[in-house]
Amino acid sequence: MNNATRQLSPRRGRWPDRVTLTMLVSALALGCAGAPENIPPDPAYEQAVERLREFIEHEMADKGLPALSIALVDDQRTVWAQGFGLEDPGDSVSATARTVYRVGSVSKLFTDIGVMQLVERGELDLDAPVATYVPDFQPRDPYGEAVTLRQLMSHRSGLVREPPRGNYFDDQPPSLAATVASLNETELVYPPTSRTKYSNAGIATVGYVLEHTKGEPFADYLAASVLGPLGLRSSSFAPTPDIRGRLATAYMWSYHGDPFVAPTFELGMMPAGSMYAPVTDLARFLSALFVGGGLGADGGVLGSEALAEMLTPQFAPADATTGFGLGFAMSELDGHRVIRHGGAIYGFATELAALPDERLGAVAVTTMDGANAVVERIVAYALRLMLAVQSGEPLPSAEVSEPLPDGMAQDLEGRYVGAEQVVELRDRPTGLFAWLRQPGVRVRLRAKGSTLVADDRLAWGPEVTPLDDAIVLGADTLRRISEGTPDPAPDRWAGLIGEYGWDHNVLYVLEKDGALHALIEWFFLYPLTEVEPDVFAFPQWGLYDGEQLVFSRDESGRATQVEAASVVFPRRAVGTEGGETFTITPVAPVEELRRAALAATPPEESGSFREPTLVELQVLDPTIRYDIRYATTNNFMEDVFYDEPHAFLQRPAAEALVRAHRALREHGYGLLIHDAYRPWYVTKMFWDATPAEFKNFVADPSQGSRHNRGAAADLTLYDLRTGAPVTMVGGYDEFSERSYPRYLGGTSLQRWLRELVRDAMEAEGFSVYEYEWWHFDFGDWHAYPILNLRFDELATVQAGPR
Repeated sequence: MNNATRQLSPRRGRWPDRVTLTMLVSALALGCAGAPENIPPDPAYEQAVERLREFIEHEMADKGLPALSIALVDDQRTVWAQGFGLEDPGDSVSATARTVYRVGSVSKLFTDIGVMQLVERGELDLDAPVATYVPDFQPRDPYGEAVTLRQLMSHRSGLVREPPRGNYFDDQPPSLAATVASLNETELVYPPTSRTKYSNAGIATVGYVLEHTKGEPFADYLAASVLGPLGLRSSSFAPTPDIRGRLATAYMWSYHGDPFVAPTFELGMMPAGSMYAPVTDLARFLSALFVGGGLGADGGVLGSEALAEMLTPQFAPADATTGFGLGFAMSELDGHRVIRHGGAIYGFATELAALPDERLGAVAVTTMDGANAVVERIVAYALRLMLAVQSGEPLPSAEVSEPLPDGMAQDLEGRYVGAEQVVELRDRPTGLFAWLRQPGVRVRLRAKGSTLVADDRLAWGPEVTPLDDAIVLGADTLRRISEGTPDPAPDRWAGLIGEYGWDHNVLYVLEKDGALHALIEWFFLYPLTEVEPDVFAFPQWGLYDGEQLVFSRDESGRATQVEAASVVFPRRAVGTEGGETFTITPVAPVEELRRAALAATPPEESGSFREPTLVELQVLDPTIRYDIRYATTNNFMEDVFYDEPHAFLQRPAAEALVRAHRALREHGYGLLIHDAYRPWYVTKMFWDATPAEFKNFVADPSQGSRHNRGAAADLTLYDLRTGAPVTMVGGYDEFSERSYPRYLGGTSLQRWLRELVRDAMEAEGFSVYEYEWWHFDFGDWHAYPILNLRFDELATVQAGPR
């Protein structure tokens, strides 16, 4: 029978007493009271666990994962469960198997089980319109096809990914009822059943059907009907004090910024992603799947027919073995049937997978945002090891990559164009990186035999084969092309480019390769198609396939917000987008700071230093231009710090800078200097004046600055034809993430200019400061002492080379 019409028979009269059922199921694995923090490996799995431990420790070190917990299940036994790293780095609390994590979309499985229980009882019909149970559920439907529970649970409803309110970005979530009600402001993206479109909003609606039908809060109902009977005593959809006390600290990160502690706000779409659980509880769940005769002891939680329906690909051919069932995703591992689900929620990444035919399972969770590729690999390797133990075969080795041979990253750097895609390879101090058009992420490339492989938090694979001035990616051969100066972005996009959203989740709108792009949920960069003025479409793949972005502008033409995929992102006030100089309010009056700094003494240093040989840059090359901001009031403190506009550097650094300046001529640019040698007392003034949240943009006077040693320069480019400074992504001394050298916003031309000056300076022995694209330190800065001489106290400089 076609999936769209298949029904389940009610199982009336078979519902066991909940307390008795809990007692039965909890016997499947260790109970909570008195349970050890970790479960040692079963003797049969000791060698497999040792291999797995080594792999986990390798991945955690390589990917910078703060904590990870894992559990392995062989039928009714948890054969190993352990935590790695720190549950709470602040207090040095070790992670264990009982550490609690937010498991994200793994929550959906339990929501769907709750629905299937009511389907068994005849209280719900998978194929009835959802409006049968929630009459107010009325998203706009241009297709005339009613949305059903079956469609929602298999992600075939065509519903938007996120509800307008209570969504993944909403840190002030409304009730579940209000979250689902907001979907009436949306329109179905695709006709129901026509294609898979993953939807958190859909499972929020499924959970609200439970809440509305049973007349009690969703979290309470799931605890009593699903989590409790399964024996998941340490799990909940509500963050109780006990759960908060064991909840691991998780971390967010971005391509260009520092990691930060993940937010912990609840989601309005609770049924789709708000479950808390330790891996020991999820191991119990895996064992319950293997009992036989349904889910839980003797099918007490869910009957065999209902469970089989959940594990059947929906809206698919009868012989299909992959795709979404009801909640579960079906796939294969080395020819073995796999049922699984992943989870991703602020700072946490989860993978739960089982081999139902072999009754083996594994679950792992880590505390680093976006690291799903890592936990997926760990779980897959765990299952391969367990299969080998079960069959008596040799244990497989883990696939790992290696650092690239010296010089390879530099040799491969460039832009490659093929029949279907464009790939940029960029050599950076932390590795060789590539942008992959699909799934729209930036990945690190490492060596794997004679090929390269993407291997980082976000991906394992695909493989890249280097050729002479070409690479092979999949079936596409991409040729390296000459990289010319990018064209300016169209003027009509100028008011749209920028940042939107909130500190915990920023949406970046930028121009790249002649198209507007959206960088959303920190890692996913999607090319946008211009539908009409101020309306753009996401591609028909990725997280927000088929959805749109609609910008609203003010009278000046600057966008004030963007409604992206039904979520309104307000524009963020970032830096100095109008071109004006960034300023702060000093924490004390400038003259007071000056008096204190002049009266202070630089830190004492031990060791031997070179004799300073400071020379004026314009004496070495008069075509170098100056805009010495600290000799004017046009600077971040709006005061004068230098009596005269000079730029001095130690002679080796100065001569290297001149070489970089001359190398830039072939591109039509020269160097414009903002600052070079800086007396120590000025560094102390900057530090003492700057609020704590901006301290990474000023040097700590107790350590001295590279500027104080005459071995650092602040600079930008000027156009040789016009003499005008170029426009970069962010302005000089702008205290915002736009100043970071890896910041991805702005336009292709702005980023190209930033890279141009960086490449020229690094070719001459300078390195860029990680928070300021304009600040370059000479390689041997540490060989020079901290100086505190004003410009008028410096010795007479010598002209020309010695």
